[in-house]
Amino acid sequence: MDRRGFLKASSIGAFLASALSPELAAAQQQLSSGIGKRFGGSSGAKSGSIPISIAMGSNPRTWPVIDGAVQADGVNLIPSVLHPSEMFYRQLKFAEFDISEMSMSSFMMTMVNGDDRFIGLPIFTTHHFFHTFPLVRRDAGIESPEDLQGKRVGVPEYQQTSALWARGALQHEWGVKSQDIDWYMERNLAESHGSSTGFRTPKGVTINQIPYEKNIGTMMVSGELDATLLYIVDPNLVDRSKIDLWNHPDIRPLFPDPVAEGIRYFKKTGLFPINHGMVVRRELAEEHPWVILNVLKAFNQANDLVNQQRMKHVEPWLETGLLPEASREALMTPLVEHGIAANRHILEAAAKYSYEQGLTRRQAGLEELFAASTLDR
Repeated sequence: MDRRGFLKASSIGAFLASALSPELAAAQQQLSSGIGKRFGGSSGAKSGSIPISIAMGSNPRTWPVIDGAVQADGVNLIPSVLHPSEMFYRQLKFAEFDISEMSMSSFMMTMVNGDDRFIGLPIFTTHHFFHTFPLVRRDAGIESPEDLQGKRVGVPEYQQTSALWARGALQHEWGVKSQDIDWYMERNLAESHGSSTGFRTPKGVTINQIPYEKNIGTMMVSGELDATLLYIVDPNLVDRSKIDLWNHPDIRPLFPDPVAEGIRYFKKTGLFPINHGMVVRRELAEEHPWVILNVLKAFNQANDLVNQQRMKHVEPWLETGLLPEASREALMTPLVEHGIAANRHILEAAAKYSYEQGLTRRQAGLEELFAASTLDR
């Protein structure tokens, strides 16, 4: 049983024990406390701390916060681990959580459109080269990104951050503009993030709504789509596709070697695109402004812990020569960092692309997106 399963089992045990007798409940609580200390986690909420709900995805840089191995001073973080598609829908529409991971594209749109319910926290746990994600039909005559012009291309949601980055690369690397493509969007209006951000189809862009009885997967297989910019099959409340396109005989990646393309792009641009940031409800931040830096500090500590663990995990491969000693320095490079200073060029590129693509009526400034106390960090 892994660490997460062990902790989960202990929690279930506590519930069953409490249902049987107070004595068993007390014994189970003592055991759970010992487990928490053994694994470096919390044995419970700190006295006097403020309970704060937080929604986030599961990845190595959030695990220490989810597990309680890292805590924020003065705060008892109550995590909900959700798929991003569902998380953003719920937060944008209902503001269910005190703090939430958030689509950078949707957040910029809400702020520029005057929706100031949230304040940004410069916490960025996920980066990807999204322009390497497209899948194309083998019979669609698409051999290069330029060939996407005039094609029918699917996208889960037009405004999502991963699509923003992919379209930005298409335009700046290959001269393919959003207006050159016939778009097909899977999410309907009621379940889209755009329904909460004031999204309007940008000028000159054609976006077709995929009927509810269909989805990107079925339309790719049937030949009704030539390509899809992104593809999501993970179960959640918002996305509908289920077919495994990655292993379908009629479909292949746009780039024969997506990893090589990502490396080329990074070396040329210096951009390792940020997908999500985090937001805190403005009313909470105004009532307890100290929460902002305390939470940021906790995620920095989680990041440091993950970096340390990475080096410990690869040490046997370095010692045996299966990884060359020269790779040690590369593995120690601080590639994924939180804060404005380390990510300014990436954030400004995202804001530029949002304006260029007509998602925002002006380029958002970082000072209006993020808490003032974080701007110099």
